[in-house]
Amino acid sequence: MTLFPQGWLHYLVGGLTIGTGVGVLFALTGLIGGMSSVYSSTWSYVVHRPFFQQPRLVKSRGWRLAYAAGLIVGAFVWWSMFGQGARVAVAVPPWQLAIGGVLVGYGARLSRGCTSGHGICGLASLKLPSLLAVLTFMATAFITANVVARLGGS
Repeated sequence: MTLFPQGWLHYLVGGLTIGTGVGVLFALTGLIGGMSSVYSSTWSYVVHRPFFQQPRLVKSRGWRLAYAAGLIVGAFVWWSMFGQGARVAVAVPPWQLAIGGVLVGYGARLSRGCTSGHGICGLASLKLPSLLAVLTFMATAFITANVVARLGGS
């Protein structure tokens, strides 16, 4: 088994690009570019429960939607330029993707942030809660990957 069967360069370029992007966002605006608050602030348009109507979510939803749109457009541009027209697909059944999405969303709410917020922005800000969150995310990912591999998932 090869650790990086499709090479490592694209991981390096992706990491540098994301790091540069959140660094520029913070340097130019003072805003922190985590994604879990994009989810919550977007729901503030349609869900009128107190959590989603917090001023910090309602006031920031415009730039957060633009930020999310930039990620989608950036992925499309990368795919167009470097993806060689290849369709991107996964061999994971839709029900597993749905369960995984719910668990990731719940974990992001539980830890008060997602991997991008804690792992990129929080660690760069030397925040201890972010370090603890990232260690928890990584430990959970390692355990899950090993359990799935042992059960014959892939």
